[in-house]
Amino acid sequence: MHLRWNYWWQAHLLDCLVDARLREASEERERVIAALVRGIRVRNFGVWTNSYYDDMAWLGLALQRAGGAEGALSAIEARLRSGWTEDLGGGIWWRRGDTFKNVPANGPAAIFLARRGDHEWARAALDWMDRTLVDPDTGLLWDGVYLGGEVVKTIYTYCQGVFIGAATELSTSDLVARTVRAVKRYVATAHVLPGQGSGDGGLFAGILARYLAQSALRLPDAEGDTARRLVFASAEAVWRHRVITQDGPLFGVEWGSASDPGVDLSVQLSAWMTLEAAALLARVDGSAPDRV
Repeated sequence: MHLRWNYWWQAHLLDCLVDARLREASEERERVIAALVRGIRVRNFGVWTNSYYDDMAWLGLALQRAGGAEGALSAIEARLRSGWTEDLGGGIWWRRGDTFKNVPANGPAAIFLARRGDHEWARAALDWMDRTLVDPDTGLLWDGVYLGGEVVKTIYTYCQGVFIGAATELSTSDLVARTVRAVKRYVATAHVLPGQGSGDGGLFAGILARYLAQSALRLPDAEGDTARRLVFASAEAVWRHRVITQDGPLFGVEWGSASDPGVDLSVQLSAWMTLEAAALLARVDGSAPDRV
């Protein structure tokens, strides 16, 4: 029996499977998606929610894209709404009973609620992040803030990704463009996104690549081209530095140079997301984009 199970990693696995279905649909992929959705609920003790608002938002986004599961989406939406308070000027908590509000919870929640049709709530979350957690010197997003006012100024790639995703969903092109430029200048090296270790950090760069791809489809030429270059350069680096095994390729924790392959599912999913983001950009020819 596997005692360790990461709820939010499964959400990104589901997202990657949906990416693959959009790229090339098949009955087998439909069966795998359906089986994973069932398995997530069973492994989560028969419910869709947990104590972490960011985790729930990620699963909600993946279930939206997978289709169906309206009962799950309603349960997740209700839980996310319950996490909003006016403490610290607004925003939802990172987890239930906590004293910390952050971009990792408010970013995906804003995307999820926007796609549920509540643009007012999503805009409030976006405005709270922009007002509270943007570094004025770089334009990058800090992690979060404690109830007492202490700001955690750590820079994570996926904070930039979910802010870009929320701003893109709400057609706030000035915020998207500002953050894309900041990522190019302060985060990427030769347009390649950096890794942030294994474990949960293994997912961070892939999340940024996912929403950079979405922004590239909607931004004006200059910023859109920058977002495209960040995605394509990262995907090329991922693939160039892969390790071939008898079971297929494995990808490293760092993409800009050869590194030991990450054994965590998170690291492999991050690379998969980035490759799918590049594949999406490569196949879009001006028609309505797939939503990721």
